[in-house]
Amino acid sequence: MISVDAIAVEFSGQKLFSDVSFVINPNDKIALMGKNGAGKSTMMKIIAGEQKATRGNIRCPKEAIIAYLPQHLLTEDNCTVFEEASKAFSHIMSMKNEIESLNKALETRTDYESDEYMSIIEKVSDLGEKFYAIEDINYDAEVEKALKGLGFKQEDFARLTSEFSGGWRMRIELAKILLQKPDLILLDEPTNHIDIESVIWLEDFLINKANAVMVISHDKAFIDTITNRTIEVTMGRIYDYKANYSHYLQLRQERRAHQIKAYQEQQKFIADNKAFIERFKGTYSKTNQVTSRERMLEKLEIIEIDEIDNSSLKLRFPPASRSGDYPITVKDLTKKYDNHVVFKNASLSVSRGEKVSFVGRNGEGKSTMIKAILGEIDVEGTCELGHNAKVGYFAQNQAALLDPNLTIFQTVDEVAKGDVRTQIKNILGRFMFGGDDIDKKVSVLSGGEKTRLAMVKLLLEPANLLILDEPTNHLDIKSKDVLKEALLNFDGTLILVSHDRDFLRGLSNKVFEFKDQRVIEHFETIDDFLKRNKIENLKEIDLKK
Repeated sequence: MISVDAIAVEFSGQKLFSDVSFVINPNDKIALMGKNGAGKSTMMKIIAGEQKATRGNIRCPKEAIIAYLPQHLLTEDNCTVFEEASKAFSHIMSMKNEIESLNKALETRTDYESDEYMSIIEKVSDLGEKFYAIEDINYDAEVEKALKGLGFKQEDFARLTSEFSGGWRMRIELAKILLQKPDLILLDEPTNHIDIESVIWLEDFLINKANAVMVISHDKAFIDTITNRTIEVTMGRIYDYKANYSHYLQLRQERRAHQIKAYQEQQKFIADNKAFIERFKGTYSKTNQVTSRERMLEKLEIIEIDEIDNSSLKLRFPPASRSGDYPITVKDLTKKYDNHVVFKNASLSVSRGEKVSFVGRNGEGKSTMIKAILGEIDVEGTCELGHNAKVGYFAQNQAALLDPNLTIFQTVDEVAKGDVRTQIKNILGRFMFGGDDIDKKVSVLSGGEKTRLAMVKLLLEPANLLILDEPTNHLDIKSKDVLKEALLNFDGTLILVSHDRDFLRGLSNKVFEFKDQRVIEHFETIDDFLKRNKIENLKEIDLKK
């Protein structure tokens, strides 16, 4: 059991939260929720020991292991993927080496009655008791299973970690955490950099094999699946619900309705008493009653109504001009990088008005296919855009492509043309960039703000074919819902690459699966695809073990 006791955090005299207390029990699966800036990540860092609270303590058993995966990692790249993941067991290996070293020391000593000899005996005994109590497992097999579950292939194990992107290094760190089997796993946006199949594997692990878990996430389906408790951070305090995210939303709405009712009753009570005081002030016979009511009002604790985060982007894609019957046609397409075949003899077609999703593990060719469609890479085979197809493209790293030295206004102004330039402030306001915010430099923006700004640029030119590669990374749940609604109402053709199941649900009417150098067309919903695919992939992982 891990206890958070009356912690408080203050920055420059401003309270982020105060006197927060709760207990994390074994097998609790907790969603830590709250609007941006409420203090979720700060609280998680304090529990992880990465940051100190202004006041209060975190209490946990001496032998308890707390593992923390932050949003952004700073990792060294001086070993292979397998070696880095195996560091999860370094404490066990160190214990074993220390026992062997102490036993060798005992073999060479003859001072059997000395205090030092007895001290070594005691140390060997204590270490041995801990070491032999650890479950006898095949460490290499466990490392292999974790890495494969998170999307690595066998041939990746011997590659240096420096060869992988930040998202893949995040997976290595996640594998290390899962392999340690800690008492508490703290995860801050863990699904931002992993594909759907890896998310499903992670869910299965957290539900069936992990101990306590606390997670911050904007992936609604993920947190609904794994959590049984929701702690909301709001207005400097917390509310604790024994419910998953969707149920918590209902309970929160009920709580706020009760607060409003109690607040209104209290305000009426205050008004009535103030009227009494005003009416009988100076009346001798009522002096004691007036004084009593004045003191009562001074001591009265005013009921607060929880704030609602009303900041929300307002999004509608411009009307799409009519394209040809088939905006995209791909036939017998092959792409290789040296000896590595991404896909071979792939064919697909997308008809006007269709909304389709590209799914599959990272590295199977989804983004490569998009680059081929856009003519950005050389390929073998046929890849054509149809008549009057006007493409609007949001790249996976679109936010990172923004110039960090420009302000928000300058970023939009440099691509705006014609009458649109007179509407820049209004457009930015719809995307939650109001007032002085438009003069902020891109370099100081959060990941979500950069994504929203990149989305503004996408909207400036009308398109009838939208190609969106992971558009929801860093967007909060509310912003994702608004984007989804806008895409549902978009009257053009949509190709969507995303690992966010809740976002994909109801958006696409066809799934193209990228797997084993092939592109497979499925006429089914994303839910049907995932239900079938989940069983196949978990079996596959167990068989490969």
